[in-house]
Amino acid sequence: MDAKAFAEQWVNSWNSHNLEDILSHYAEDIEVTTPMIKMALGSGDGTLKGKEAVSAYWGKALEKIPDLHFELYEVTQGIDSIALYYKSVMNKKAIEVMFFNDEEKVYKMYAFYTD
Repeated sequence: MDAKAFAEQWVNSWNSHNLEDILSHYAEDIEVTTPMIKMALGSGDGTLKGKEAVSAYWGKALEKIPDLHFELYEVTQGIDSIALYYKSVMNKKAIEVMFFNDEEKVYKMYAFYTD
């Protein structure tokens, strides 16, 4: 896997606000854990499971943040995983760690943000 190419495609997908393009990077059984989920829902453990649930959440997020724009700072690569460091929403800096299945789709993702 070309981590840099994936990261650039991922950022471009988000910056396009095209939900189908964004979701194309993820497996059907995706599990997303991020403090943004807990903040948006006001409860829970910050985890969503399954592409349908993630799609519904991200669709609402894209509607609420029409000027969403990510800026990639750095890409690091692990074993079947990458970590992206980027400028996220609300001028927060973010690190997302993504784990890939055999089809090079993200099946698990953890996000971390600055205050």
